[in-house]
Amino acid sequence: MKQPTGLTVHNKSRILEISFDDGATFNLPFELLRVYSPSAEVKGHGAGQEVLQVGKREVGIAGIEPVGNYALQPTFSDGHNTGLYTWDYLYKLGAEQDQLWRDYMDRLHAAGFDGDSGRESGAALPTAPKAHGCGHQH
Repeated sequence: MKQPTGLTVHNKSRILEISFDDGATFNLPFELLRVYSPSAEVKGHGAGQEVLQVGKREVGIAGIEPVGNYALQPTFSDGHNTGLYTWDYLYKLGAEQDQLWRDYMDRLHAAGFDGDSGRESGAALPTAPKAHGCGHQH
């Protein structure tokens, strides 16, 4: 397991800077951390149950607590605080950041958001039209 050697929360730029014992340093945007939260609320309880997070561009970190010697538990400005970010998971987010952003944007586009509009504050997932009656044509 990689071990952190430095951790700085940059609230103004909304970046978590983390350095590891192998010399790697990553600047992780709060938004990336929030939309890839390892919590069941975001990841679901199995493959295909992930919940697309929208409107998180301006999310902040209100607090951050260590969990033992293996993880961090941030509290985000939107109230989300159930994700435990292990050192390995934070390293993965940093090492794969470019691909993760592409995947996130692809999922936003697939959900019907143009450009990066799904990242804007107040963005909400489109809702399916409400069915009337039993769903059959009579």
